[in-house]
Amino acid sequence: MLQQTPVVRVEPVWRSWMERWPEPADLARADTADVLRAWGRLGYPRRALRLQECAAAVVERHDGAVPRTEDELRALPGIGEYTAAAVLAFAYGRRAVVVDTNVRRVLARTIGGTALPAPSYTAAERALATAIAPAGDAEAARWAAASMELGALVCTARSPRCDACPVAGLCAWRTAGSPPDEHAGRRRTQAWHGTDRQCRGRVMATLREADGPVDRGVLVEAWVRSAGTAADDGAGRTPARSDVAARLAQLDRAIAGLIEDGLAEQDPSGRLHLPNAPGN
Repeated sequence: MLQQTPVVRVEPVWRSWMERWPEPADLARADTADVLRAWGRLGYPRRALRLQECAAAVVERHDGAVPRTEDELRALPGIGEYTAAAVLAFAYGRRAVVVDTNVRRVLARTIGGTALPAPSYTAAERALATAIAPAGDAEAARWAAASMELGALVCTARSPRCDACPVAGLCAWRTAGSPPDEHAGRRRTQAWHGTDRQCRGRVMATLREADGPVDRGVLVEAWVRSAGTAADDGAGRTPARSDVAARLAQLDRAIAGLIEDGLAEQDPSGRLHLPNAPGN
């Protein structure tokens, strides 16, 4: 849930989720439609499918207990380097190299002397993080939590609180005079309004809110309204026919992608619904 999503958005969903499905076996046997509804507006809903697949694999391969080794964890659906390391460190107190955006920023500043890390995680960063992490299990797990919290609460991206930083005296970036971001020109800001991602999100929201299968006309209305393309654009102007056609083509792409990803299904009449939704 925390992948690419802030804690403030995740926490209430996580608490509700764990009350409903406290064990992997509970999630494994849940209706996929219920799982997607519970995921709500966290975004990237394929993560919800992978999480349920992961729960099923934990039940099938490990008798319902989350495994305790990196190899076993990474063999589960949807589990990569970061998630496996986080589980080892935070659930089991084992030595693991846990590197998220916050940890990358802390290491870039304190050791590398740069304002922000490169846009993509590099092999050099991985080697540095591995070398920095203490050797012992308890110390390494504490370091993983501490470095992550330092980046999240003190060594923040936009307004670092250097006066409150416990390692300010060791920070190469501060010693260098806090130079600007050398990678600024390579960073891309991700648009949202009018994108395919927004379209997919609008379709998923409509399906989650529906009591049954949804006609394409309902999806068209929801997307056109959400994207700001209607008979009147709000300023007394009628949008170009090509713009409307582009929005409809975008909707069709979104529907096809959601079906391909297993996030939606179509009944014989062409209506769309969440997978395994009761009554469909």
